[in-house]
Amino acid sequence: MTQWHTDLSAPPALGKDALRVVPLGGLGEVGRNMTVFEINGQLLVVDCGVLFPEETQPGVDLILPDINYIIDRLDDVVAVVLTHGHEDHIGAVPYLLKRRPDIPVIGSQLTLALIEAKLQEHRIKPYTMAVREGQVERLGEFEVEFVAVNHSIPDALAVFLRTRAGTVLHTGDFKMDQLPLDGRITDLRHFARLGEEGVDLFLTDSTNAEVPGFTPTEKHIGPVLADVIGRAPKRVVVASFSSHVHRVQQVLDAAAEHGRKVVFMGRSMVRNMTIAEKLGYLEVPPNTLVDQKKIEDHADSQLVIMCTGSQGEPMAALSRMANGDHKVQLTEGDTVILASSLIPGNENSVFRIINGLMRLGANVVHKSNAKVHVSGHAAAGELLYCYNIIEPEYVMPVHGEVRHLIANGKLAEETGVPTDHVLLAENGTVVDMTAGQVRITGQVECGDVYVDGSSVGTITDADLKDRLVLAEEGFISVITVVNRDTGKVVSGPDVHARGVAEDDQVFEDIKPKITAALEDAINHSGKNHTTQQLQQVVRRTIGSWVSRKLRRKPMIVPVVIEA
Repeated sequence: MTQWHTDLSAPPALGKDALRVVPLGGLGEVGRNMTVFEINGQLLVVDCGVLFPEETQPGVDLILPDINYIIDRLDDVVAVVLTHGHEDHIGAVPYLLKRRPDIPVIGSQLTLALIEAKLQEHRIKPYTMAVREGQVERLGEFEVEFVAVNHSIPDALAVFLRTRAGTVLHTGDFKMDQLPLDGRITDLRHFARLGEEGVDLFLTDSTNAEVPGFTPTEKHIGPVLADVIGRAPKRVVVASFSSHVHRVQQVLDAAAEHGRKVVFMGRSMVRNMTIAEKLGYLEVPPNTLVDQKKIEDHADSQLVIMCTGSQGEPMAALSRMANGDHKVQLTEGDTVILASSLIPGNENSVFRIINGLMRLGANVVHKSNAKVHVSGHAAAGELLYCYNIIEPEYVMPVHGEVRHLIANGKLAEETGVPTDHVLLAENGTVVDMTAGQVRITGQVECGDVYVDGSSVGTITDADLKDRLVLAEEGFISVITVVNRDTGKVVSGPDVHARGVAEDDQVFEDIKPKITAALEDAINHSGKNHTTQQLQQVVRRTIGSWVSRKLRRKPMIVPVVIEA
């Protein structure tokens, strides 16, 4: 198996007619997918998504790709091509276009409608171009051909690039559902034609590479949803991604079959489904939809509530229902369906919500106890098919955690791709192609960019570490007034703690030691100690005592004031 590349240096200058591929997100993680292609001074960006924070990133709303690599070259970007409309592929587009609003945005009809609505909230009016499968467009140095692929959202596309250096096929997220709800299958004949032409570098979805066999078809989900909804005695709440049009369609059909009304809850759910219905991707049965303002006009047994929050997002509708602070108050006999897969890293949040819902008396149905969801990503059997159909020269697994990328690379090797032609990369790894020959040539800096409220990129890993310390260990402030002339502490130390189990009285034992340490520092080191150094004396004195006495390591904020 190809070894992981580590300790890579900065890449060399890119030669004429050579293609550079730099993933800025989506490798080693499930989310914030973004890849930059460069040739002869021109850049093409494929996808620009967000990653949702984990519990170790408190207060963070979103995590963006690090675009510092191209920040000074945005005028060289010929276009942003979007493979489909999920947040992990389009969510960071507004933050990119704030830097240069006239970058052309290219994608399918539904994808563009979703991103245009999002950009409208940011007061950005983009230049867009809608494309369809089979369409070929010249974007500067790049000739781009679009291929229909099946995913858990309609209108997904794979992207085939023809350049002077060679060809690249980027699948985006895809699977090979042979019985899709919209009848639009992954176009394997198109893949085969591209394989005949020659695919020098194949970037392929790795999310389900560890899953054997084939991803089940979406059509198996509809009857299960209909059965659960039909047997539910009271309200039914279905949580899903706000862009999962196929799942919403199945819920609408099941509700109509059993004479129930459907209420959309959550701003993104309402917005996206309005767009999908307007464009013909969602067919709403007559007299099925009800405005959430009129929810009280209908009996519990007549309602299905379609909402967001299937990944445990703290501010989403389902989380607030589980916590009892939503206008929909769940009670004994209500049914909740989690119609989604678990994104790695969200497990604890989701299980916490399941426990909260069950504590309220709700019957919770999820993927582990009923067939209420299938993945939108190709399993190992489907990936093997693709490798054999396309027969790529080089393979670079994308879209997945490290274990997924490695599993995908092994599948490529099993189909005959030489070991040294399987490129295991991470965010920031630089891959160069010259005359069809591909190799890893270096690494660019690529970190996490946090969105925290209205601030973008100002929160650092050190700030998050401080937040975790505050959350887990608590906070101690020590205020002391000193007089350098007399060498004495004239007031304090006043010690106050927050988030520490012990009462402030416990610090009476350490106060004399803080006073002694400060007076010793002032009197035995002359007047050379700065205020900051005196504060460090306080921090060390109380820090070692708290660690030894209370077995804690709280954040300590010493304040020394000179009288």
